[in-house]
Amino acid sequence: MTDNITKDSEKKREIVDAISKNHYNPMNDAICKFIFGREERKSILIGFLNAVLEGSLGHSITDIRYIPTEQIPLNNTGKSTRFDVACELDTGEFVDVEVQVVDHKNMDRRTLLYWAQMYSSRSYSGEDYGELRPAITINIVSFILDPRDPDKSPHSEYSAYKKTGWRLNNQLELHFIEIPKFVMAGRKPFRRMTRIERWMEYFSNRLNEQEKEELAMSDKAIGDAYAAARVFFKSPEETMKYINRELAAMDYRSGMRAAREEGHSDGLAEGVAQGRAEAEQRYSRLLQILLAQNRVNDIAKIAADKAYLQELYREFSL
Repeated sequence: MTDNITKDSEKKREIVDAISKNHYNPMNDAICKFIFGREERKSILIGFLNAVLEGSLGHSITDIRYIPTEQIPLNNTGKSTRFDVACELDTGEFVDVEVQVVDHKNMDRRTLLYWAQMYSSRSYSGEDYGELRPAITINIVSFILDPRDPDKSPHSEYSAYKKTGWRLNNQLELHFIEIPKFVMAGRKPFRRMTRIERWMEYFSNRLNEQEKEELAMSDKAIGDAYAAARVFFKSPEETMKYINRELAAMDYRSGMRAAREEGHSDGLAEGVAQGRAEAEQRYSRLLQILLAQNRVNDIAKIAADKAYLQELYREFSL
């Protein structure tokens, strides 16, 4: 227990030290919701949405209306979805923006569920099907969605198309912004970047202070986002939310490494790949349960305490 507390304290000190140097993770969901999900700062979200959707919408977004992030359950199990940031555009489309820093290997299916939730619950309430309005999901992820995909573009758009290329309609629109692909593409001057590339640079979190200032000057909405972050970290309560989310993500990655090692060891007899996959799925399922129940301390503990990990496996029959 003492070792766990010490490790946790060391991680927390690292995060706090980074914050003091104005080096923080802009993809942390606590700070993202603060910056992009508040009425008084909706101009920032409008700037981001215009950058992402300018090619597909065919018109500029001039205003938005935030909608509740807690959605009505799709079935009688009572399980509901919670969007990171959701809004209705001034032209009627519904948009959900999700930021994901850990790869649960399910983002492709998760975004379909979120799209379906938004499309069905927000668009349709008994009126004619012709009145259904388009729903759009935008996913900003800190991992590569599918390493097998030969497309090196960091921004991908998906819709409903016939094999010949004809688009069925504009009701379904899914966007993925894969930050690692953007980083791997190398650097170029801000003046040569498109609007969405500037936002990807913002989320990449690789700029020094001078570069941040230059990026802020190149796009007002990004400058406002940096200013909002300074407000965010003046609040001890908001800062603690940020720290807890960073700790949870760090512990998840540490736990997944341990699970891969465990899977490698356990799977030697029956096949390394199968054993590793089963261990990762089991551990990932446990983390999802703990996150849903806000048991952040348990997430930190299982990363270093294998006995407690096994105890929680038994508790949840995993």
